[in-house]
Parts: sequence; C-alpha cells; structure tokens
Amino acid sequence: MHVTEVIKKPLLTEKSYLGHANGTYTFVVDKRTNKTQIKKTFEEIFEVKVQSVRTMNYDGKHKRLGRFDGTTSNYKKAIITLKPGEQLAILNDL
Repeated sequence: MHVTEVIKKPLLTEKSYLGHANGTYTFVVDKRTNKTQIKKTFEEIFEVKVQSVRTMNYDGKHKRLGRFDGTTSNYKKAIITLKPGEQLAILNDL
C-alpha cells in the first residue's frame, strides 16, 4: 500500500484536541492497514518518533432521512502517541 493511502484525514473532536497536549493525535486510516504500517507511514510523513499506535474499527450507523434509509461509512480510527519531546507543528495550528 502506498504511503498516501494509509492516513486519510485527522479526526478533530473535542476529545482529540485534549490529547494534543499529551502528544496523542487521532486520524482516520485505511481499514486494510495494520499498526506497523501506520507507525512507519506516520514517522515518514511527519518526521517524528512514534511511541504507540492504538486502532479501533467502527461500523456505520443506520440513518434515515425522510423515506430514505442508509448507513454512514465504516471507518478505522488510529490514536498515535508520540515519544516524549516530539511535537507535530502542523496540527497545533488547527
């Protein structure tokens, strides 16, 4: 899998913003990737050292709008913890 396909987008919520002070960042990643691939890709793109990666798989929720039924997309979330002293300058501006 190519480097640009692994990390899709940052997941920006109130809870994820609280983790920025501790060096933890949350991203939506491709469902086919594993923790090792996520760690290598993150270190290569952002040039930081990763301490740990935690992943969670989420199923889409059933939604209804009027007479139309559907589900939201399934996704995989990765919580990435950086080693002490490391910091992401890119996401701190958000």
